[in-house]
Amino acid sequence: MPQRLALRRRSTLIALSLGAVAAATLGTLPLAASAADAFPSKPIRFVVPYAAGGTTDLVARTVGQRVAEKLGQPVVIENRPGAGGNIGMEAVAKAPADGYTIGFGAISTNALNPHIYKHVPFDPRKDFTAISLLGTSTIVLEVSPSLPVKTVPELIAYAKAHPGLTYATAGTGTSMHLAGAMFSQMTQTGLTHVPYKGSSPAINDMLGGHIGVMFDNLPASLPHIQAGKLRALAVAGKTRSPSLPDVPTLAEAGLSGYAVEPWFGVYGPANLPAPVVQALNAAFVEALGRADVREKLTQAGFNPKGSSAAELQTLTLQEYDRFGKVAKSAAITVD
Repeated sequence: MPQRLALRRRSTLIALSLGAVAAATLGTLPLAASAADAFPSKPIRFVVPYAAGGTTDLVARTVGQRVAEKLGQPVVIENRPGAGGNIGMEAVAKAPADGYTIGFGAISTNALNPHIYKHVPFDPRKDFTAISLLGTSTIVLEVSPSLPVKTVPELIAYAKAHPGLTYATAGTGTSMHLAGAMFSQMTQTGLTHVPYKGSSPAINDMLGGHIGVMFDNLPASLPHIQAGKLRALAVAGKTRSPSLPDVPTLAEAGLSGYAVEPWFGVYGPANLPAPVVQALNAAFVEALGRADVREKLTQAGFNPKGSSAAELQTLTLQEYDRFGKVAKSAAITVD
C-alpha cells in the first residue's frame, strides 16, 4: 500500500513538472502576443522637436487627437526644440523600444542634419523605426514687389547681372536653405545666403524692402502672397501647391529635375516590435485619411499623406543619400 501511494505521488509530481515545462515553453508566445495585442495600455508621448505654435505642432496635435481616439489612450504632445530638431529626436532614439515614445521626424532631422551638423547624436538610418509618413509641406520662392522680376528666368537674369544677390531663409541648415543652395547651384547664379532666426523676421525684412528674395515655408508666407505684399515665382516641390495653383514648380519654370519637398514622418526607437508598429501605423494612416483632418491641415498649407512603414524607411534612406551629396557640394555646415 505505501509503495502504491509513493508511485502515485511520484507520477503526480512528474505530471506537474511536465506541465510547468510545457507552460514555460508553449505559453511564452501567447503571453507575448497578448502583451502586443494590449498595446497601448498607457499614454503615448509624441515628441515634436520644434517649438510650439508652428505648422509641425499643428499637425502633431490635429493628427495626435485622432490617433488617441483610435487607440484608446491619450497622445501627449511634447515640444522639445533645439539644434535643428536634433535634441527632440535624440530623446526618441534613446527611449525604450516599446511604442510609448514616438517622434515627429522630418527631412531635416532624418536626412539632412547628419551631413551638416558637426555632431548628431543618432544615425537616422539605424537608430529609428519608421512608422508612417505624415505628409509634405511646400517651399515657395518669392520676391519683394520692389524687385523688378516676375518670373524665374527673369530672376536668374537679374541675379547674374547683380553678382552676390542675397536671399533669405528661416535659418542655416533648414530645408529652405537647401532649396536655395540647389537653386544657386543649378542656375549658376552664386546667390548669397542670409539666414534668419525663423520665417517671421525674414518676412518682415522682405516687407520692409531690406532683402529681395526668399525661400520660405508656404504657410508662413501665404497670407502675404495672397495680400499682394510678396510675389510668388515658383514652388520647390514636384507638383504645384493647391494653395497657389497658378504658380509653377521650379521644374516647370525651367529647372528640370529640381525638387525639394519637405516631408515629415512618425518614428519610434530602433527595434520596435512589429505588432506595435502595425498598430501605430494603422492609427496614423486612418487619422490622416479623415476628411476633417485633411481639410484643417490643407488650409494651413500642409499636404497630409500617410504611408506604410516600409515606404517611409525607403524614403528616409534615399533622401539621406541625396541630400548628403547636395550638402557636401554646397558646403552647408552648422556648428
